Amino acid sequence: MRRVARWVAMVSIGVIAAGAPSLAADQTPAKQLFGAADLPSSLDAQAYGFYSKGCLAGGVALPVDGPRWQAMRLSRNRRWGHPQLIDTIRQLSEDAARHDGWPGLLVGDMSQPRGGPMLTGHASHQVGLDADIWLTPMPDRRLTGQDRETISAISVLKPGSVDIDPKVWTYAHAGLIMRAASYPQVQRVLVHPAIKKQLCETWRGDRKNLNKVRPYYGHYYHMHVRIRCPDNSKACRAQNAVPADDGCGEPLDWWFNVALKPKKPAKPSTKPAKPRHIMMSDLPSVCRAVLAAAAPASASAATRDSGADASAFAPVETVTTPYSMPALIPLPKPRPAVQ
Repeated sequence: MRRVARWVAMVSIGVIAAGAPSLAADQTPAKQLFGAADLPSSLDAQAYGFYSKGCLAGGVALPVDGPRWQAMRLSRNRRWGHPQLIDTIRQLSEDAARHDGWPGLLVGDMSQPRGGPMLTGHASHQVGLDADIWLTPMPDRRLTGQDRETISAISVLKPGSVDIDPKVWTYAHAGLIMRAASYPQVQRVLVHPAIKKQLCETWRGDRKNLNKVRPYYGHYYHMHVRIRCPDNSKACRAQNAVPADDGCGEPLDWWFNVALKPKKPAKPSTKPAKPRHIMMSDLPSVCRAVLAAAAPASASAATRDSGADASAFAPVETVTTPYSMPALIPLPKPRPAVQ
């Protein structure tokens, strides 16, 4: 019923199964069009456009469960990505469990089946190259469908502060983040400025990839992993390279001295303008074809699952590795939290 309702919605706003979106679609916010597609296109895997203004062809769904990961918020239908992103998540889940003491990944939002702007939330995540990884370790049990909708990720900050909470933060958190940053295909990892500061002050492993860990608003309960444009996605627009320095100096200080300082509420002078929606005409023209393409004939209910009880799926291996960093990375002595 859900798929039929979405198909009706697509027809009503101008998306037709056998051709490109009609001219009426150009007058419809792109998020409505892409949000109505619950299955990927049958086209070859390609990322088109920029991370915050593009679409995804040939999207692949991250399985609901893997040996060392579980997908969260299934009802959002946002566990789709380019095959290279899927491979990166699999690689990170294995490496972090084997080397960093992180028992498994809880994977949050990735992209919609055909990418594009989302009905709610992210400005990016549009080309299948972004994934939110919770900074909460995977439990040693299979989460139910309800669990995946209601369990909240745990902040690594002290309540009401911009300081790391030593009761939550572990060296395994640091290892997970730096492990992701170490992959050559990863372009940057977004985290809260307090996390970046913690890594700058305490990380004693290889620091050459610390510049990939970038401070940004939010991101205190998850990290945002972004991979580079795949070689075969010639129409994917790359993001600017990260600076060569480790990012632990003045740029980081700015976050605490300026960006995160409490601000006095401004007195409203005029009625705020409504934000402009991204329209189809704002996206690469090929995104029209991505929307219009048929879904793969092999698509199944399990592949497009968006809320079934996870207990319906085959059992998977669970990992109960204790939280400890590998011996090859010298650990600093515990230090008091910065006040």
